Amino acid sequence: MGDDVLQIQSESTTLPWTLHRSWLPPLTAIDWSSTLMRRVHWQQPIVQVYGRHHPVPRLTMFLAEQDVSYRYSGTRHCGAGWPNWFLPMLNQVNTACGCRFNGCLLNLYRHGEDRMGWHADDEAEIDQSQPIASLSLGSNRDFQLRHRHQRQHRHTLELTSGDLLIMHPGCQRDWLHGVPQRRRIKTPRINLTFRCFQPR
Repeated sequence: MGDDVLQIQSESTTLPWTLHRSWLPPLTAIDWSSTLMRRVHWQQPIVQVYGRHHPVPRLTMFLAEQDVSYRYSGTRHCGAGWPNWFLPMLNQVNTACGCRFNGCLLNLYRHGEDRMGWHADDEAEIDQSQPIASLSLGSNRDFQLRHRHQRQHRHTLELTSGDLLIMHPGCQRDWLHGVPQRRRIKTPRINLTFRCFQPR
């Protein structure tokens, strides 16, 4: 794993996330990208906005232990157990973060048109006393954060393949994040967001 760790700081306080640059070596990141593209049964949920139905502008999949369920994009997702091929990645992320994640939401941004709007991972099912880990594979994409109550506080992180972003407890309470559209990007990016869910 890479040792290049970037702790983002403001003038007076440390912000609640840590970015590990090149956490996965380049060849390992390529291998995992290929594996996920081949093995994951990607889906495109439909959401209702102001009475109209729209496909989510990215593809998704939820992997989790069997006792985990999660309502996301208007659909209840239920864990079917970790696939064996995914366990090496899960164990590495667990070790890096010092916790035991029991669910992972995967997003496939097929190109720069795919995006994620402003939100926080603050659903009731998620244990907010634990960190959330976000692993990027594939194309570079901007990851934006803004403070909920002090909108002038904004940060843009360019996440590259193999980067691991750890959002510490309190981040979801105080900050929103999103992945904006970038039309110049033509190649895919996969994001894996590891979380600790409350058991059903």
